[in-house]
Amino acid sequence: MTPTPTHWGHGRIKWDTVTVAGATPSTDDDTFWLDGDDPTGTPFVAIADMSRRERVSATAKSLSSAGVTSRGMPLGRPGTLLFAMYASVGEVAFLDIQATWNQALLGITPDPDRVESRFLRYVFLNMRDDLLRDVRSNTQANLNASQVGDIWFQRPPIEEQRAIADYLDRETASINTFIEEQQHLIDMLRERRQNLIRAEVLGSINPFDAPNGALTAIAHHYSVTLGKMLDAGNKPRPGDVSLPYIRAGNIQDSGLRLDDVNEMPFSELEATSLDLRAGDLLVVEGGAVGTNVVVSEDMPGWSFQKTVNRLRPTGPACSSWLGYVLRTYRDIGVIDIVCNKSTIPHLTAEKLRALRVPNVEPKEQARIAALLDTETAKIDDLIIETQRFIELSRERRSALITAAVTGQIDVPAVA
Repeated sequence: MTPTPTHWGHGRIKWDTVTVAGATPSTDDDTFWLDGDDPTGTPFVAIADMSRRERVSATAKSLSSAGVTSRGMPLGRPGTLLFAMYASVGEVAFLDIQATWNQALLGITPDPDRVESRFLRYVFLNMRDDLLRDVRSNTQANLNASQVGDIWFQRPPIEEQRAIADYLDRETASINTFIEEQQHLIDMLRERRQNLIRAEVLGSINPFDAPNGALTAIAHHYSVTLGKMLDAGNKPRPGDVSLPYIRAGNIQDSGLRLDDVNEMPFSELEATSLDLRAGDLLVVEGGAVGTNVVVSEDMPGWSFQKTVNRLRPTGPACSSWLGYVLRTYRDIGVIDIVCNKSTIPHLTAEKLRALRVPNVEPKEQARIAALLDTETAKIDDLIIETQRFIELSRERRSALITAAVTGQIDVPAVA
């Protein structure tokens, strides 16, 4: 590794900047708080307002003049660097507006003769992983203003800092544009996937206004069973056996995830009636309602919890096809209506039994499911490949920042 240039000095946040911690006025006094777009208020920055943004130009909340004076709130000008001390430790963003901020954030204004603020932002970005690791290893899962003030960093001459910042601005902007393009591609692929499934399983049918005979109730083709209620804390009954069980969190669009599984006691009757066999369709009852997965092979010794419904074909119906239908219903809002989303959504066994799906012959169901399995797998492979490109780009961006702010590359020579 190339050594740090000998002409670089060392800086310390408390030597080279002015730092001001924020605060939060009483949330019980409504006269202190305004909507973020209220022109009479002072924008109030929380971590959510700066999350993954280089600049903060709008906030969800603003403060009235009474709210500002109630706590002697700091007032930062555009260009103030905000540093997250809690939660998203080490995240940084510039103010694009005059604003104040809460106690989770530290406002930092560098001495312009000693530190270029854009260079300091890249220094913080470079050390963020180390800061996160440090706070996680301590009982206190955050930093305070004094700890931030004690942070050391390598400080090249001010003109070199500006050259490094200019170089990183250009290079990271190019990488960020590429990442945004790739993310847009992923969004398009996911939309293409949804449209493909919808076209195959619904065709011209509008499930909100279908003609007579176009739909049939799930109960005509499947038994629907809700899993066992979690009885944590209760003592096992005589004869109970502890079994692993599927809960809602194990069921995802990508498949059945079994890397985090719990166990609870089941009686012999429960274990028999709540078993899992190949072809069962497991549907999330509460939470990500409608998300589902088909059991690909018998799972002896497994069961499922009350957050999951098991749909088992009572005839030749194709569970994979029904799974695609339910995902489409979830994506276009049918399940929201069925669950009455004005309350906590639950896709109960009763609602599932009554839910009407396209009336399609089992052989045609199997044909559609096989086609969708093949075509969606191709799209999923493209999404995975694109996600890999994004991750590699993020790694390159991180490595570039590290190399530049630690003097591992001669920025003026390559800029």
